[in-house]
Amino acid sequence: MRALLAFTGSRGDAQPGILLARALIARGHRVTLALAPNLVGFATEHGVPAVGFGCDSAALLRAQRTDARFGARNPWARVRAVLDLQRRGVPEMVADLRELVPGHEVVVAGMAGEEAAAVVAREAGVPFAAMHFFPIQATTVVPVVPARWAERIPGVVHRWGWSVLARARAAALAPVLPAGEPPVRVRIQAYDPALFPGLRDELPGPFTGFPVDVDGVLTTPPTADHRCDDLRIDGPHGSAEGSLPSTETIRAAGDSPFDTTVAVRRWLAAGSAPIYVGFGSMDVGDPVALVAMLRAVCARRGLRLLLASGWAAIPPSLDAEVAVVDQVDHAEVLPQCVAAVHHGGAGTTAAALRAGVPQVICSVQADQPYWGQALQRLGLAATAPARTLTAARLGALLDRISTPDVRRRATDYAATFTTDGVARAADSVEALAPITSEFVHAAGRLP
Repeated sequence: MRALLAFTGSRGDAQPGILLARALIARGHRVTLALAPNLVGFATEHGVPAVGFGCDSAALLRAQRTDARFGARNPWARVRAVLDLQRRGVPEMVADLRELVPGHEVVVAGMAGEEAAAVVAREAGVPFAAMHFFPIQATTVVPVVPARWAERIPGVVHRWGWSVLARARAAALAPVLPAGEPPVRVRIQAYDPALFPGLRDELPGPFTGFPVDVDGVLTTPPTADHRCDDLRIDGPHGSAEGSLPSTETIRAAGDSPFDTTVAVRRWLAAGSAPIYVGFGSMDVGDPVALVAMLRAVCARRGLRLLLASGWAAIPPSLDAEVAVVDQVDHAEVLPQCVAAVHHGGAGTTAAALRAGVPQVICSVQADQPYWGQALQRLGLAATAPARTLTAARLGALLDRISTPDVRRRATDYAATFTTDGVARAADSVEALAPITSEFVHAAGRLP
């Protein structure tokens, strides 16, 4: 099988595509992995060849932050800003994918860019699969508005609301996308439907579960030597085996995830369980103010702080009470934390669920507030919009999840968490591919 995988968006959007590509390649398939240009290096550094398509996703996020219309009092100005954002980069995606698709037998995309990839699959006459990391299709069980009051609205209203949103998005994209459907279209539900009671009865699936990075391959370079105990790191009192790494050591490590991993391991072993905070690729506003607030909240609770800065401009640093690093291996680190405070991206949400750690979801955009509300309904998390976060409010949210009942529910859910989501998604993609000759008489750009 020759598969074209098109996963644009932030790193959280790209990571499932990279994991799926690895799984398909391991099964002997030929895969072209297309990512936003700014994430091609991330994939190739972790052993998965990739090509760029569309626009730089970080630039699109910055454009959204700097567009004054999103904060305008005039609602029509905000609507126009949203519609412009929906269309931005779509023609470039379609053009790039048209060049890539010849020679492929199936096209797969993530939620971001799904419509553009579907158009290209239709034009090529090949089956199409979209990986949904959240239930965005019209149902009665997912409130169309991510708020507690919306849970009291009849389900039929939610179904109608989701249908209206889908038609509005289609209308926004119509000027830049040709109409039509691919010959076969499957929506892979890449999350746990148990988090939305009744959903399995309304969506056809397939339901594969979260596409988690089981082996941590995307947080540790493939060339890294895993014998971490043999590495010497300078501590605050000189160089010593097993000593606490210093701020200078973290800074000297620069962009080396391996050195950071070792530092975090030793920092975790040197003190009490911390609160984990991470906002991925989301805008955190004033990073200096954020770190100061987090330090104050954790100090008031007598807890240490582990902050994964992601795409935020927060310099790495480390002392006995606070560690600031670029990224961490969620599977390794989160089980050692007392709570996880994050933006509510599907990947981070899944990692915290798998770790059995209570969560505070401070949503920024897209599906994040829906995850916050869903987990709050099940007693697994507390949630609030990130823009409303203050030291007092964060403290109150942490109080709500720091109870035996929440910890028990989180632990119980972790015991049921399945880790074969990537493999099951690969099964679904394989089922779409027609039985053809090994040789396809069309030229495609294959890595």
